[in-house]
Amino acid sequence: MSDAVRIEHLAWPVYDRRVREDEPVVILPVGSLEQHGPHLPMNCDAVIPTTLAERVAVRTGNLVAPTICYGYKSQPKSGGGNHFTGTTSLDAATLVATVRDVIREFARHGVRKMAVIDGHYENNMFLVEGIDLALRELGRDGIEDMRIAKLPYWEYVTPATIDYAWPDGFPGWPLEHAGVMETSVMLYLHPELVDMAKAPRHAPADFPIYDLYPPDLSRIPSSGALSPSHIATEEKGRRFVDDYVSGMAGALAEAFGAKIRSRRKSTHAG
Repeated sequence: MSDAVRIEHLAWPVYDRRVREDEPVVILPVGSLEQHGPHLPMNCDAVIPTTLAERVAVRTGNLVAPTICYGYKSQPKSGGGNHFTGTTSLDAATLVATVRDVIREFARHGVRKMAVIDGHYENNMFLVEGIDLALRELGRDGIEDMRIAKLPYWEYVTPATIDYAWPDGFPGWPLEHAGVMETSVMLYLHPELVDMAKAPRHAPADFPIYDLYPPDLSRIPSSGALSPSHIATEEKGRRFVDDYVSGMAGALAEAFGAKIRSRRKSTHAG
């Protein structure tokens, strides 16, 4: 599935032709390398948006850029904190500059439509800044027709799926770090990377409204997960993925007039 949409899998003349003739939306996933509890791999924030981007691209006839696999520093109240072994983060200026430079390069290729899929909660405003600086600099170079959509994939879930996934109540996205959603999606996409025997059952983290620096590590669950994930299932993951792909394909259609192809059935999860 991915070979036809992943830019790095194309020979440059094929890519050049597709950019010139098809005028595709280039989808850029941006994730992180961050601990996700004792039961999930540290690449969830990269694997999930990349796979979603591929499925959206297949459905809409667009292309996927190589994923930026490092993100902004993990925060205690949304990612457990930057102190966990394995979490490997960028300073804000580095992430901003990377996003800016990548966008400028795609514009140089002739790309004029991009979508940035955010896979890491903490990246949000730094992606906005990278996009803003890129557009400002492209405008100075006379390129004023670049358009960029920013998509936080988790926002495309439907109320019905939320009720199904969390029958006892949704804890909110910040506390969902390594929780039911990410665990369920990984069970659907890559079950071989999930160890449900180690899925946390502890209560959701309890944080004050204020932020304290340096952070009070005693308030952060030692597991690294911010909410329990033992009720995650593969079927919940399928429903999440269906919502996300449909929602983001629709967003591209609305933002760019991109055609949505009829859904293709797949016999594999990845």
